[in-house]
Amino acid sequence: MGKSNPKLLEQVAKISAETAVQTAIEYLEQEKQKQKKMKRDRRLRNIKLLLRNYRSFTVHCEGIKVGLDRLNNMLQIDDLETDEAAIESIKRSKERTLAIVKFIDQMLEVYKVLSERSEKPEDLRQYQTIYKMYIASEKYSAEKIAECHKVDVRTVYRDINSACETLSGLIFGADFIRFDI
Repeated sequence: MGKSNPKLLEQVAKISAETAVQTAIEYLEQEKQKQKKMKRDRRLRNIKLLLRNYRSFTVHCEGIKVGLDRLNNMLQIDDLETDEAAIESIKRSKERTLAIVKFIDQMLEVYKVLSERSEKPEDLRQYQTIYKMYIASEKYSAEKIAECHKVDVRTVYRDINSACETLSGLIFGADFIRFDI
C-alpha cells in the first residue's frame, strides 16, 4: 500500500464536510417548506370547517346572551353546589364562539366588499358561491349554485377553494400569505 498524502486527505475531508453541511441545509430547508405547506393546508381545512359549521355557530350564538346570564346567575347563587370551574369553562367556550362568529362575519363583509369592487366577475361569483353554500339561511347545493351561475359543478368547487384561499388571508392575515422568492 502506498503512502497517503496528508494534503489530499485534508482536501477530501474538507469537501466531504462541506457536502454534508450543504446536504443538511437543503434537507432542513425542504422540511421547513413542508411544515409551511402543512400549516397552510391546515388553515384552509380550518376555514372550510368554520364555513361548514357557520350556520350552527350562528344558531348557537342566538341564545348565548341568555345562556351567559343564566351561567352568571348560577355562579352568584351561594347555596347551590355548583362546579365553578365547569361553569367558567362553558362561559369561556360560549364567549369564544360568539367572538369567532363576529370576526367571521366581519371578514365575510370585507370579502364581499372586495368581491363587489373587483373587476373580475369570477371574484363576485366566488363570494356568492360561499354565501349560498355556507352563509345564507337557505343552503344551496353545488348543483343548484352551478345552475344559478351557469357553470359546471367542478367550477363551483374550484370557486369554493379559491374563496377559502382569500378568506384564509383575511382571517389569518399575513401568516397565510405564501411569498415565493
